[in-house]
Amino acid sequence: MTALSITAAAESVEGLNKACEVPSTRDLVRDIFTMTGDRWSMPVIRALDEGPVRFTALMQAVEGISHRMLTRTLRSLQRDGLVGRTSYPESPPRVEYELTELGQTLSEPVRAFIAWTQLHQAEIEESRQQFDGVR
Repeated sequence: MTALSITAAAESVEGLNKACEVPSTRDLVRDIFTMTGDRWSMPVIRALDEGPVRFTALMQAVEGISHRMLTRTLRSLQRDGLVGRTSYPESPPRVEYELTELGQTLSEPVRAFIAWTQLHQAEIEESRQQFDGVR
C-alpha cells in the first residue's frame, strides 16, 4: 500500500482498519496516540500555536512543566517533525522553538478537541458527578 492509498483508504472506518494492517502505519498511529495522550505534548503544541517562543517563555506558558520534561517533550516533537528549533549565535545564546508546517497541521485538530471539550463540558461534568454518586 502506498502512502497515497493509505491516506485515501483511511477516510472510512473500514479503510482505517485496512491501513492499520500495515505494521509501520499501525505502529505510527500507536505512537501518535501515545504522544497526543501524554501530559505535555498537546500543551506545548498549543503554546507554540501563536509563533516562535523562547524556552523560558514556553516554560511559563505550559504551567507545571519542569525544565527536564520540557526539554524531553521538545526533543520528541522535533524528532517527529512537529517542532523546529532555531539557535541564534548571540551572547547569551538565544533559542526559539516553533511549529513546523507539519506541526501547524496538528494545531487544527487540537483546537477542535478543545472546542469539543468546551461544547460538552457541562454534559461531561454531569456524567462524572452521576458516576461518582455526587449530586
